[in-house]
Amino acid sequence: MNYAEPMLREDALKDKVAIVTGGGSGLGKAMTKYFLQLGAKVVITSRNLEKLQNTAKELEAETGGKVLAVACDVRNYDEVEAMKEAALKEFGKIDILLNNAAGNFISPTERLSANAFDTIIDIVLKGSKNCTLSIGKHWIDSKTKGTVLNIVTTYAWTGSAYVVPSATAKAGVLAMTRSLAVEWAKYGIRTNAIAPGPFPTKGAWDRLLPGDLQEKFDMTKKVPLRRVGDHQELANLAAYLVSDFSAYVNGEVITIDGGEWLQGAGQFNMLDQIPTEMWDMLEAMIKAKKNG
Repeated sequence: MNYAEPMLREDALKDKVAIVTGGGSGLGKAMTKYFLQLGAKVVITSRNLEKLQNTAKELEAETGGKVLAVACDVRNYDEVEAMKEAALKEFGKIDILLNNAAGNFISPTERLSANAFDTIIDIVLKGSKNCTLSIGKHWIDSKTKGTVLNIVTTYAWTGSAYVVPSATAKAGVLAMTRSLAVEWAKYGIRTNAIAPGPFPTKGAWDRLLPGDLQEKFDMTKKVPLRRVGDHQELANLAAYLVSDFSAYVNGEVITIDGGEWLQGAGQFNMLDQIPTEMWDMLEAMIKAKKNG
């Protein structure tokens, strides 16, 4: 067994219906695939219907599961409502909402237009709010239990330069996660979040770090484990948090980043770059001073 292998038993999500926003590619696609392998039916959404339909066909062929592709701009509440109704019409119920749709710019903030800033806020924060509110109201009105899982980032609580719109929006999603975990628990609705570290995806990382920037900014050097995440690792954690095995986990944000944010947070963590020989010299100098 290793981290690149499925973790839960095969029927862990049997008869569950999940909605995955941004499910047509990248990490959303990886999580969708695993949900299907565990027995769930999945609705995947994004603005690109053709990409969604291609993903749906691919994943159905690979897993034997059932995928419904629904075009939806999560920034538009009416479209979210229509997506919810399409899911209910097709599958009769919704058990899981995974708010995964996101956008980001790596840029000095003063170079961003107000519209660019709004775009990220609208996709990440407003989109997560729209989906959570629409489906949460359905669960409350129909007196059914549900689970919300939000994808945030470690800089949701620390902030981060050069991704200010994303940091601002993700911080809002994190606050919503913790707030609703308390408020909606009485309805049988659990709300949790995952804060992933580097999990490279072809599309997103090529946009964020084009050309040879990915080589110059080697993410493995920022991670104490000296590697990036495997998509199955994230899918394993997500599946656990939306399954009934995590029934007592509520209002939690789980970091899965190999220790990356902690390495950046510690005041003296840069000392890991000091070679062994230099530590030997420093130790000898300290001992000599003590004995002097």
